Amino acid sequence: MSSHSKTYTAVQAVAPGRLELTRKPFVEPGPGQVRLRVEACGVCHSDAATVEGAFPIQWPRVPGHEAVGVIDAVGGNVEGWTLGQRVGVGFLGGSCGHCQECRKGDLVNCRNQEFTGIHHDGGYAESMIARASGLVSIPEGLASEDAAPLLCAGLTTFSALRNAPARAGDLVAIIGIGGLGHLAVQFGRHMGFEVVAIGRGPDKGGLAEKLGAHHYIDSTNVGIAPALRALGGAHLVVATASGGDAVAQAVKGLRPRGRVIALGASPEPVQVATSDLLFGGRSIEGALTGDPDTADATLRFSALASVSAMIETMPLERAPEAYRKMMAGEARFRIVLTM
Repeated sequence: MSSHSKTYTAVQAVAPGRLELTRKPFVEPGPGQVRLRVEACGVCHSDAATVEGAFPIQWPRVPGHEAVGVIDAVGGNVEGWTLGQRVGVGFLGGSCGHCQECRKGDLVNCRNQEFTGIHHDGGYAESMIARASGLVSIPEGLASEDAAPLLCAGLTTFSALRNAPARAGDLVAIIGIGGLGHLAVQFGRHMGFEVVAIGRGPDKGGLAEKLGAHHYIDSTNVGIAPALRALGGAHLVVATASGGDAVAQAVKGLRPRGRVIALGASPEPVQVATSDLLFGGRSIEGALTGDPDTADATLRFSALASVSAMIETMPLERAPEAYRKMMAGEARFRIVLTM
């Protein structure tokens, strides 16, 4: 065996903002783990937590939490997953099964869950180790590069919409037509909602319509709240990419018992008058990705309804360039690294 075949190519963060190409030795999966031969990995804004060092992490670290690959080694005590099976790994590295949250069935909030690409190496690599409890099964008809963005951007928006109290025919607004939003609009349309897309600038209107939105609001031109009220008020607003001000505005555009779900992390605080919440019993909540069962459902639903992310692919070696392009807001709308 040549030394080259004992190692694999990876792109790792070595200092804040610095990604470099490297070769790492293959490792065997431990108990409860599998090893993947990675085929594709999406580049997500949350990768900045690793690359910019926003989380306390140990350098070097391989980012990437929208990874799809084939299982090429199975550790001990792993049931239900087989060699050669194509699987995905999202942001949540896998639940422990024994903490209080897990025992309640709240796998997303497992207290011993690691974040993929933050606490352990992720998918900007030809190989990675993953906890079996966090694996997602990939439907046969879905290409690996198409499946990748659905493991985070897709799961996060699908889970929020699916678990929200809105029902078919209700007015549901999506703020931000980017990596998450362009999927949320498609999911909302296929779930039977009356979909309002809210973006910045008139140019996104045609795209929103193509994605399935019934209405488009240009937030640079009109206020979000009055525009939503003119449509009768929103039952639900999903804020995918906005600061605190847009969330606060959205609350004023809700009908009674309406809800805003914040998905986009923003340093900007949300300032809401308590009266806007009290009168009408309106609420704001946050949602973090989704559990493995919902991830399976996201992929199945996407395949059934022909929902897909708009992607451009780049080879793994160009990961630093892909990351920079995504951070500059130039991705339309997801970049996927292919191995």
